[in-house]
Amino acid sequence: MASDAVEIEAGGRSVRVSSPTRVIYEATDFSAEVTKVMVAQYYVAVSDGLMRALRDRPVALERWPKGVREGMVMSTRADSHGDAFYQKRMMRGAPPYVESTRVLFPSGRIADEMVVTEVAVAAWAAHMGAITFHPWPTRRADNDRPDELRIDLDPFGSATFADAVRIADVTRELFAQLGIRAFVKTSGKRGVHVYVRIQPRWTFTDVRHAAIAFARELERRTEGVTTKWWKEERENNVFVDFNQNCRDRTIASAYSLRPAPGATVSMPVTWEELAELDGPRGFTLHTVPDKLAADGDAWAEIDDVEHSLDPLLELWAADPTEMPYPPEYPKMPGEPKRVQPSKAKKA
Repeated sequence: MASDAVEIEAGGRSVRVSSPTRVIYEATDFSAEVTKVMVAQYYVAVSDGLMRALRDRPVALERWPKGVREGMVMSTRADSHGDAFYQKRMMRGAPPYVESTRVLFPSGRIADEMVVTEVAVAAWAAHMGAITFHPWPTRRADNDRPDELRIDLDPFGSATFADAVRIADVTRELFAQLGIRAFVKTSGKRGVHVYVRIQPRWTFTDVRHAAIAFARELERRTEGVTTKWWKEERENNVFVDFNQNCRDRTIASAYSLRPAPGATVSMPVTWEELAELDGPRGFTLHTVPDKLAADGDAWAEIDDVEHSLDPLLELWAADPTEMPYPPEYPKMPGEPKRVQPSKAKKA
């Protein structure tokens, strides 16, 4: 039975955590049990890296108030009766130190979304059942101009984490040839995420086009890569999800816990470390704080330089063929028909 609330220290603030002994992650053969208060304490312990990833960004929360169990599902637009849900709008009753920023959704609607300005905000979010932070690629000074380009390498079919690692190294080489320094992290599941800080000069559409152009070049350079948006066409390849660069499309932040057995973490690593990994299970709530304390943040220098998108937009200009947008988007300029190829053929 859950015990009474406790207070934890978070960056000089006292944060209340209710039901601290509630089990959020059950024990596995590679990771011990995790309780609600342990989630809050974890985010305090990794505050250096976490704040580098989240500070001043609009953040959606992935909330699992019942904990993470096999068979549990995330609510969707079509079915709101899931066990977990995304919190995009600012919650009522937040403490005064929890701030928000105004964002524009693809539908044209506006909303106030939470901003993590200090680690106490992350601890409070954990008290509210959040386990994963999904930051926008913008800072609140201008939520229409991204300062990040995100390359999401997602193994599909029989493709594996090892395949994503191999493709990530080709990604690094291609960025380096373009004069761009890229940083990498595990997704905490099967994939790999590559990030580049960019000058906040371009629109979401520009950044998405840059990602499409980069993905196509990657597809030309090595086998096992696909840019096919429709799942039925991806086969057993690593999919480069260019649409993660759309407005209001987000990726789990660095140091975020994932809703996967063992409380795995989306972990920043050096390129040398990535080459040695055989999977994401080595990075969990239990192991990451000690690693961060001992080795420091692999992304410590990510904010040291802002790159131009011009080299990637030149690639886009050479082949400005538009791709489908995510299903929640309105019809976009130049977009092809948003219908699965198999259904289009039947029609």
